[in-house]
Amino acid sequence: MQVWVNADACPKAVRNILIKMAVRLNIMVTFVSNQRHNIPRSDFLKAVQVAGGFDVADEFIINKTQENDLVITADIPLASAVIEKRGYVITPRGRFYNADNIKEALTMRNLKEELRSGAIDTGGQKPFSNKDRKNFANQLERFIRQHSKNQN
Repeated sequence: MQVWVNADACPKAVRNILIKMAVRLNIMVTFVSNQRHNIPRSDFLKAVQVAGGFDVADEFIINKTQENDLVITADIPLASAVIEKRGYVITPRGRFYNADNIKEALTMRNLKEELRSGAIDTGGQKPFSNKDRKNFANQLERFIRQHSKNQN
């Protein structure tokens, strides 16, 4: 299993959780972004800087993701593409996306985008909180435990 991180919008608290998990469990984590990120030296951590541009990091992640890989992203279209490749997705706020719930998430995203384009305020996301950090850590722990159980 490989973990891919859509790193440009990844909160620092989530990045730190992933770094600790990678080193502790010897799981490869690759941070993909169009900005430079300082990642500690480790055989299990990698930072890939892609060219700037709309969805360049997303396309890189989609092209590299294989079945059973885990992607960390809040980008719902990216999540949908990963799930089509039989990968898994956890958002930085701890939501787990799979084939059962991604279509609903895409529909809601598209509806909100349509409303915003019609000048209707749909509100924004709340600031990242300690509860979000804890939700992410718990969801990641559950995923790793379940995934490692399925591998044995």
